[in-house]
Amino acid sequence: MTDPTRIAPELLVSRWFNTPVPLSLAALRGRVVVIEAFQMLCPGCVSHGLPQAQRVRQVFAREDVEVIGLHTVFEHHAAMTPVALEAFLHEYRIGFPVGVDAPSEAGPIPRTMAAYGMRGTPTLLLVDRAGRLRQHHFGQVEDLLLGAQIAMLAAEPMTAIASGAACGVDGNCA
Repeated sequence: MTDPTRIAPELLVSRWFNTPVPLSLAALRGRVVVIEAFQMLCPGCVSHGLPQAQRVRQVFAREDVEVIGLHTVFEHHAAMTPVALEAFLHEYRIGFPVGVDAPSEAGPIPRTMAAYGMRGTPTLLLVDRAGRLRQHHFGQVEDLLLGAQIAMLAAEPMTAIASGAACGVDGNCA
C-alpha cells in the first residue's frame, strides 16, 4: 500500500531518449505520470509492461497523463547499454520518453529503483497531479484496473490536489 501523502522521489536518470529535454516529476506536476520501469531483457516487460504503457499513451490525452519509461537495469549490465537500448526503442517503436536509471555506486540496484523500493521489473508507478506516489505495482497489471486508477487520478478535483488531500474511489477526499 502506498502512502497517498508521500511525494514521489525524483527520477534519477543518467540519459534520456525520445525527449528533447530532460524530464522531472516536478516539471510534470498538474498531470498524472505513469512510470513503466523495465529492462530490455525482461520477458514480462516486453510482452506486457511496455505494450501496456504504449496503450496508455494512446488512450489518455498528454495534457492529462504523461507516460515515461524507466530503463532500470539491475542485472546483465554489460548487455543492456544505452546503444542497445536505443536500438530496442527503435525496433519496438517505443515513442514515449525513456530515462536510463542512474547506476548506484553501492551495488547493482540503480538509484531510482532503490529510491522507490522496487522489487524488480516490470514495475508500474502512478504519480498524481500533485506529485504524490499513489500506486506501486510489481508485475502484470490488468488493463481495466490500470485504466480505472489513471482515470480516477485524472478526475480528482484540483482543490484536492492543491490541498494535498487524497481522494478515494467514491470521490471523497481526505
